[in-house]
Amino acid sequence: MNQTIHRVSPISLTMSELTTLLSSGGSVFEIFAGLLVLHLVYQRIRASVKVYLLDFTCYRAPDSNRVPMSTLIETIYLDDKLDQESIDFQARILERSWLSNQTSIPPSLMEIPLKKSLSSVKIETMTTIFTSVEDLLKKNKLSPRSIDILITNCSLHSPSPSLSAMVINKFHMRSNIKSFNLSGMGCAAGILSVGLANDLLKVHRGSLALIVSTEALNTHWYIGKDRSMLLTNCLFRMGAAAVLMSSNDHDRDNAKYELLHVVRKNKAKDDRAYRCIYQDIDSDEKQGVSITKDVISVAGDMLKMNLTSLGPLVLPYLEQFQYVIRQILCKKLKIYESSSSYTPNFKTAFEHFCIHTGGRAVIQAMEMNLNLTKVDIEPSKMTLHRFGNTSSSSIWYALSYLEAKRRMKKGDRVLQIAFGSGFKCNSAVWRCIREVEPNTENKWLDFIDSYPVDVPDSTNIRTG
Repeated sequence: MNQTIHRVSPISLTMSELTTLLSSGGSVFEIFAGLLVLHLVYQRIRASVKVYLLDFTCYRAPDSNRVPMSTLIETIYLDDKLDQESIDFQARILERSWLSNQTSIPPSLMEIPLKKSLSSVKIETMTTIFTSVEDLLKKNKLSPRSIDILITNCSLHSPSPSLSAMVINKFHMRSNIKSFNLSGMGCAAGILSVGLANDLLKVHRGSLALIVSTEALNTHWYIGKDRSMLLTNCLFRMGAAAVLMSSNDHDRDNAKYELLHVVRKNKAKDDRAYRCIYQDIDSDEKQGVSITKDVISVAGDMLKMNLTSLGPLVLPYLEQFQYVIRQILCKKLKIYESSSSYTPNFKTAFEHFCIHTGGRAVIQAMEMNLNLTKVDIEPSKMTLHRFGNTSSSSIWYALSYLEAKRRMKKGDRVLQIAFGSGFKCNSAVWRCIREVEPNTENKWLDFIDSYPVDVPDSTNIRTG
């Protein structure tokens, strides 16, 4: 059913008064004061608009798409495009990756010879995106025509017409829908999309926004010998998420979460950060995405930048005071040896953490830098183990895990944080506004009782 949206702008209500002031020859001070008042009123009303997360769904590929690690190595070997050293390198990465034998890739990547084509990647993106959106709309009994804002994000596949146009065409959405397609933004694009939706929903009060986050593997599966580019084949897997957000006050009773903060940081001006995740061609003119050894160091720097901005927004005053005092002692009084040895206790601000499943090293770095427990990183570690790195959608699989475990209670705060090429670190803070019970659409539900599982630091998938 279509929503009737009433938008009232504080500027439009007083514009006639301002026009009268200007035409009557008011002084510069009076005009400036009038503009200032309008600005403050607008900002106050805009700040009072609350944005809610109504629901979300994640894509789970059929079992036929499952790719056990030994099968993947065998397929690579039989495809006869790589030397033995490159095959052994990928096997070593997979053995220490924390990935299970349940992760999925598109069927086209399991064919021999491997099939990379535009038609294959179109089938892949249509499958993940359409399934996620259909599940979300059906679950919430929504007509596609009730969507006011559509945001799609996929980093490496940007066709024409865009993915957002593809969704509009498939679901016959309204002609006046505000649609956006984000590409090249990396794994942090899921939170970036939340930030964009938040801004749009506050401007267009009472609207309904749909976010679709995915990544396409087919045409960007690397078939060369550059080790920095082979890493993506070992980590990235098939996935997508569809997210429904609203700024309609009447939706609060049906919402799961309220969005409190979005913090975005990037370091693209720095060459080292800019190139640590970089799409390029290798010495044999084969295209891939390289991940350099600098990525963990850069990610650590970006994490500090993000948390420096996030901390004052979320940390209790006592924790902030303790942090400032320690910094003064470190830098001025030289009581402590290292000014970087103390990290504020962000567990005083959040009950749950949904870390982007960029890989084992990313999760372990977050665990160490934020002094998190094994329980804190469990949602992300189990997501990486069961689904792999699904790029921008991985934070939603982690949140879905928490819901399936029935850990989300009213009043709980959850931090979603992700890193992406550029280099970027984005975070979003949500507050749970009701008891969240998992429903039949939760992709963890039918096997959640077996989790968490023990994830070995190393396995053996090579037989010879």
